[in-house]
Amino acid sequence: MLDWLEAAQRRLEASVEASGDLTLSPGDIEALLELAREAAHGSGDRTNAPLIAYLVGLVHGRSPQTELRFVIAAALGDASPRGDEH
Repeated sequence: MLDWLEAAQRRLEASVEASGDLTLSPGDIEALLELAREAAHGSGDRTNAPLIAYLVGLVHGRSPQTELRFVIAAALGDASPRGDEH
């Protein structure tokens, strides 16, 4: 999976002006996969997984100062991100 994802990242970085660094941390990957799992299973319609991931990406891109985990938590309806003790 990671080889395919890394190749896609390189293509996007090379092809899309001002795309910047598209590297995902292991934590980002885990959180996004959990988001997709929740969207697919929680909604009963797996086509919601890529759509919510796209919406989260739009929000994060428009508000890059907000950590991805907070955007994902908001999408899942959590008051705080998973694993956050505060």
